Amino acid sequence: MQQQLTLGISLRDDATFDNYCSKKNELVVHALQEQEETFVLLFGKNGTGKSHLLQAACHDLGQQSKPVVYLPLAEDGIMAEMLDGLESMDLIALDDIQSVVGDEKWELALFNLYNRARDKGARIIVSSDVPLKALNIDLMDLKSRFSWGPTYQLELLSDEEKIKVLQHRAKLRGLELDDDVVIYILKRIPRDMNSLFTILEKLDQASMIEKRKLTIPFVKNYI
Repeated sequence: MQQQLTLGISLRDDATFDNYCSKKNELVVHALQEQEETFVLLFGKNGTGKSHLLQAACHDLGQQSKPVVYLPLAEDGIMAEMLDGLESMDLIALDDIQSVVGDEKWELALFNLYNRARDKGARIIVSSDVPLKALNIDLMDLKSRFSWGPTYQLELLSDEEKIKVLQHRAKLRGLELDDDVVIYILKRIPRDMNSLFTILEKLDQASMIEKRKLTIPFVKNYI
């Protein structure tokens, strides 16, 4: 993953297909694993796992020693010039594309990258918080290119799925998280997965420091 390292953006170790839990989105996961489409657009609300799936696709190919790149476009310091030369990658994953469209420089850079990647046989996966028709794209040729590939909507996890995901993540950290503790957490903090993973990491650190199990009285001190 030399290009990944050059850009200074690392993938989360736990962002894999095996760690993505949602029966509602099995079709999307299957499509990404099949790697048949040269361009795919994923869209969905915050917490549906868009970033997770883009990084999982990168992990999948990276384990085969194929060059990949993941760019979180909403983060500070990401510039349109970073798209130059990415067509040499086997997979280009562009996260939160809604944060850069509407900007003439970015749209032209995306359009040119799309054409170069298509010529080179590189795959592109992009994510958005809205469907293609709602994206604020001024360059109609770019919007047309984006319509050439399939679009998948990601559905939010149910509370039951969130419980399973948190318990699985806790188990990977060597923690035991009972149902009643997870339910307690769900009732008291935002239910998007980013918030839930953040509190799990906080509880993990506190548990190690205090050498205590994750019980409701313990958790109550941190949320």
